[in-house]
Amino acid sequence: MKKKLVSMLLASAMVASMLTGCGGGSDDAGSTPAAETETPAADAETPAAEEEAPAADAETEAPAADGLAYTGDLNLMHYSTSEESEGNGGSDGFRTMIAEWKEANPNINLVENVLANDEYKTQIATLAAADDLPDVFLLQGMNTKAWAEQGLVMDLTDIIAQSPYAADYQEAYYTPFKTADGKVYGLPALTGGTCTVVVYDKQMWKDAGFDSFPATWDEVLTAKDYFSGEGIDTIAFGNSGKWQANSCFMSTIGTMFTGKEWFQSIIDKGGAAFTDDDQVAALKFAQDAFNSGVFNADFNAVSNEDAREYYIAGDAAAFIGGNWDVSYIMATLLEADEEKYNNIGFATFPSIEGAKMSNVQNIGMGYGMAINAKLADDPDKLAAAIDLIYKLTGPDFSNFVASNYALGGLTAVDNVDLSAFDQITQDFYNWSYVDTEPCEIYDSYVSSAVWDVYNTGLQDLLNGDTDAETVAADAQASYEANY
Repeated sequence: MKKKLVSMLLASAMVASMLTGCGGGSDDAGSTPAAETETPAADAETPAAEEEAPAADAETEAPAADGLAYTGDLNLMHYSTSEESEGNGGSDGFRTMIAEWKEANPNINLVENVLANDEYKTQIATLAAADDLPDVFLLQGMNTKAWAEQGLVMDLTDIIAQSPYAADYQEAYYTPFKTADGKVYGLPALTGGTCTVVVYDKQMWKDAGFDSFPATWDEVLTAKDYFSGEGIDTIAFGNSGKWQANSCFMSTIGTMFTGKEWFQSIIDKGGAAFTDDDQVAALKFAQDAFNSGVFNADFNAVSNEDAREYYIAGDAAAFIGGNWDVSYIMATLLEADEEKYNNIGFATFPSIEGAKMSNVQNIGMGYGMAINAKLADDPDKLAAAIDLIYKLTGPDFSNFVASNYALGGLTAVDNVDLSAFDQITQDFYNWSYVDTEPCEIYDSYVSSAVWDVYNTGLQDLLNGDTDAETVAADAQASYEANY
């Protein structure tokens, strides 16, 4: 009976988000992505852009709500599409907060430009290059340093300190949006979640002779022989956007080989290099892993959204992706295949011979709400933008995702009651926030120029078109030139 009640609670939350049209995107983590972000892109048939209806006619002169004097257009650009929000807790919460803010501020014409995640990353970079950024937008951590130096984004340090929710913000999430002088340019947004989780079907792995997901990579290779004989892929993965192999694989695998100190030294310019032996060893392992037959053969041609469908359909025994993918998988299976839903298990990437760490997963908030520096010239419009980003990252958002999805946001929520959720949801909460060793998400830091080179090289590496030493050398050259 309790299980049925929980299922009804989860289903009603998702239905409510769809009815209100306020679903949300990739975390999001997290991050990622959501529409898709990470963080995850929309299906190939999903329109690339989604122009949201204005909150009110531009000529409306309703009294300003919450003391906001501004009555004109306010432009918001993000990647939480309606498709992304279906089952994605971070995007659902994000869109819900937008809808509530619109309703509370009918005098302001909030003009949304909503793009799938991959398109968002391209378009926001194009707008930054033209010094034509929206009023409010999602800033990726890796762009913070460069765009701050160019004067494109507003310093939010004092704005964050003056927030009515400042005491409840989890400051550790600020790191990707800080510059060397300690100034903060993004208010971390969406949910704090993993980019690298192994989702597996417990029954399929029992059939292969394993009571749980294997603890070692060698055991995965053994399982591959069984699954291949059944015509099933062992693990599904999608890297068509190139960022997936970085965010959802190498950030964790790299840390397993190098330890946490290496990437911190990369961030701090403390002497670590992409050509260091441990990072090269991690790249070599990645190439071997993707050439082992464990993964679907088309991994470099399909997106993470495509790959998770392989798992949902039973064509793969496991899937590697981010928290946004888990939300989608859970929502889909809860509705369509309750038996498979109840067989969902979560694992970290198995231990690897020669690696320094295990039980590792990368977690964080890779995007933050940013404000165009030009709004400093319009105090009333700036006040509206600040009010919006407070809403999108404050306690209303965190309580929504905690109570509806068992996820966390920037603002701490005390005493999260997991008893309202079924065992699968509780398992993922504990896996994400309690039972695993967290590490940083590579592309939340450094600079996009470095990751453009690294991600392209990584895709070529996994295809077998280059070698680890070349990828490392090219990434190091870009790092030295651009960071």
